[in-house]
This record gives sequence, C-alpha cells and structure tokens, in this order.
Amino acid sequence: MTRSNSRLSEVEFVSTPESKVKFIYRLRELYHYRFLLINLVRRDLKVRYKGSALGVLWTILNPLFMMLVFTVIFQVAFGRGDIRQYSVFFLVGLIPWQFFSGAVVTGTNSITSSASILRKVYFPREMLPISAVLSHLVNFGYAFIVLVVFLYFSGLGITVHAGWLPLLLITQILFSMGLVLFLSALNVYYRDVLMIMDVLMLAWFFLTPIMYPLDLFGSSQTILGITFDPAQVMRWINPMASIIDGYRTVLWGTMSSTGPASMFFPYLYRTFITSLLVFVFGYWFFLKTEGTFGENL
Repeated sequence: MTRSNSRLSEVEFVSTPESKVKFIYRLRELYHYRFLLINLVRRDLKVRYKGSALGVLWTILNPLFMMLVFTVIFQVAFGRGDIRQYSVFFLVGLIPWQFFSGAVVTGTNSITSSASILRKVYFPREMLPISAVLSHLVNFGYAFIVLVVFLYFSGLGITVHAGWLPLLLITQILFSMGLVLFLSALNVYYRDVLMIMDVLMLAWFFLTPIMYPLDLFGSSQTILGITFDPAQVMRWINPMASIIDGYRTVLWGTMSSTGPASMFFPYLYRTFITSLLVFVFGYWFFLKTEGTFGENL
C-alpha cells in the first residue's frame, strides 16, 4: 500500500483532549454541533447531484434501471423464472445495498477529501464520515418510497411483518457507520484503501443475496469433506447477507412463502450484536487516530 508521510504502524496514541474524553462528553459535543452535521449532510447531497439535470431523481431511476437489467439477465438469459415477482424480489435487496455501498465508498473518502476544512476549523472529525452515511440514508428514504409503490402494485403491500424494518435499519446504520469510521481513518494513512474498496464492494455485491436467494445454494454443501449449510455460513461471515435477507423476508417473503413473512429473530439478534461491535471498534479506532490526521493530510 502507498503510505503517507507517517505510517499507521508508527502512530503513537498519545493522550489528546479529543481521544481521551469520556464517551458521554463526546456525545454532548456531537449534539452541540448538530446543526453543522445537518449542513454537512445538505452539502453532500448538493455536491452529489451538482450539474445533474435530473438531480435527486437518479436516486429513484438508478435502482429501477438496474432492476430492469438484472430481471432480463436473470429471468430471460438464465431462464430462471422460478422466483415469483422477480422485479420486486431484486429491488427489495438492491435498495438497502445501494445505501450501504454508497455510504461506504463516500464515507471512506470523507476525511481526505475535506483536508482543507480540517486544517482551518475545529469540529468533531467523525461528523464527516457520519454525514456521508446520513446523506445516503436520505437517498434510501426516497428510493424506499418507490419500493413501497412497487410492493402495492405487485399485490404484496406493507404487512405487519414490516414492523421489523426499524430494527433492520438501525442494524444496517450501525454496521455502515462502524465500517466507515474505520475506513475513513485508515484512508488517511493508506490512500490505496479507497481503490481497494471499489474492487471489494463489487465482489461483496455478488457475495450478497441481492439478485439470488440464499436458498439457491441448497441446504447443505460438502467441501474437502466438510458438510455445512451455505446460507448459514454466508450469514456468519457477511452481515449484509443477513440484513438484505431480513429486508426481503419482511417485505417480499421467502422462497417457500406466498408473501411477506416474519423474521427469524436469532439471525437478526446475532447480526445486530455484530454490527454493534463493528461500530464500537470503528469509533474507537477513529478516536485513537484522529489526533494525527492533520500531519498526514
């Protein structure tokens, strides 16, 4: 990897007012700068669609175009017509994924792209990656409205099972913020992180059940004499697999159901705990390294 002037391995975690304050004080500081956070979110949204004739409409059009493409590829080219209402099936998985992938890519670059601001003005540095996640959350909200329209036109609608959505969304936000806080800090020292993430996000997309169901792999597979449940393993190693599958279960259903179904709570509980741990680690790493951002930007 390409290193900046100071290697991350050589960073001395010295005591600084920012990194050693109590967590409750940090939260109060974030609350004090809440209006700045709102302005940062607005700035991100404006910059993203600057010079675009359609502006925020791309938030809606992009998943719709991708839905059309993958519907043709998966159902026509591959002859997979066994998934009911495939357009809705795909859209339910794609919209949360685009929220996640957009937040990660934008958030990873949030510190390095704001170097000039960081050198001049003090504010809680974590507001930059957090604002990146929240701006994509706004886009998610717009796209979700379109998804609801599709659900009603397809006859599925919104059922009582959609009551799981707040917990699913909180789980995804925690996981996204933790990952973004970690990667944005790491990107200050290793500028290759953003380019590596561009490649990894593409691979991650295909390893997440967005255009296919987890049931596609069957109930068991044997590799090197070891028999395992592919869907279970995917949920363990890929939190986004559980999150996407959760959205699909409560909004579209399962391969064995005729409509939306209830979540299997242990899956969501385990994913929530994983996301919380990722958030705690990512925030800890960010606070530990932010004291040396200035000399490496």
